[in-house]
Amino acid sequence: MDTTSTGSPTTTADDHRHALSNPKRDPAMPVRLADLEPYVGLGYLSKLFKLMAIILLLLLVSEIITGLVTQGTTSIPTLLGEMSRLVVLAGLLWGSGDLALLLIDMGHDVRATRILLGRQALHQTGSTGLTPPSGTPRVEGGSFVERGPR
Repeated sequence: MDTTSTGSPTTTADDHRHALSNPKRDPAMPVRLADLEPYVGLGYLSKLFKLMAIILLLLLVSEIITGLVTQGTTSIPTLLGEMSRLVVLAGLLWGSGDLALLLIDMGHDVRATRILLGRQALHQTGSTGLTPPSGTPRVEGGSFVERGPR
């Protein structure tokens, strides 16, 4: 058996792995930077809602201590009403923070689906699905062709 190479350079496994799967190295399937950016605003909103819920619970604890110290056991009926109101409000704020995190996860899923569908379209048709604006020239057979109105 011949042990000489056929003239083609040997490629590493790293080159094969990144050939089509890495969008940064694949010029045919670009990934927009907007598809890779995180949802920073929703993350801060979630933290804000959860912080407000914690502050309300701390306010509840301080109100219970103050009520029991100043009025004793006669303040219990009033404190029960205030406690239920503050606990429900804190729970709503905490749930709103969790919903913001859910929106972040949902956005990541939508972005991943958009990228996956673009790659599948590229694989099936050989086209990126990106079309230039109607006034820009396109290349056909090595020469520019002006686009006319459609």
